[in-house]
Amino acid sequence: MSGFAAALLLLVVAVVVVGGVYGGASLVQVAPRDAPVRPFLGGHEPSEHAFSRFHVRWYALTMIYLAFEMEMLFMYPWALVVSSVGASAVIEMFVFLGILLAGVAYAWREGALRWA
Repeated sequence: MSGFAAALLLLVVAVVVVGGVYGGASLVQVAPRDAPVRPFLGGHEPSEHAFSRFHVRWYALTMIYLAFEMEMLFMYPWALVVSSVGASAVIEMFVFLGILLAGVAYAWREGALRWA
């Protein structure tokens, strides 16, 4: 089987699977097709517009969250190769964690973690 035939077969299988999922979903749906589309908030009307502004405190909290996510993103592959690389990998990770800790300490000092 050539590369193009395999890609075409994969495309056909993907279209059949997606069509089957949509067809199965339409068979077991609860609401009629002409029902108004509601948000996933338990069917309640939203209290504010989707493009409403958030308080600036949430942006700082989001940055802290992203810092910890980046830490986890880099720590997993580091944990896989630390034994083969050696002590330099441990030192580099502690430098990285020190930079993140400095960022969290700065955010804490500026009051980004205070709710009141």
